[in-house]
Amino acid sequence: MRFSSDLEYQLNGYGLTTAHILYRLPDFGSVLQTYVWQDYDLAPEFPEMRKFLDFWESNLEGPLHSIRYTHKRLIGPQEWRQIDGEFKLH
Repeated sequence: MRFSSDLEYQLNGYGLTTAHILYRLPDFGSVLQTYVWQDYDLAPEFPEMRKFLDFWESNLEGPLHSIRYTHKRLIGPQEWRQIDGEFKLH
């Protein structure tokens, strides 16, 4: 099994996605609780966030109220290039 580093995710088009989730407490339906989820994900499909929300709905008791999210690619193709060269100091 191979684990990818954060840099490998970014080079493969993943960006940092942050979701602000409001959900209702199971015993107190009028009370909203907040949860912040953050992971690397691919826009616009957001498979990682959808997987997390599917897990939430099938395994957790607090029903979802609303989700706000932001997404930012940290490294784009124009920002990363291989350079063959070396500077020697001293």
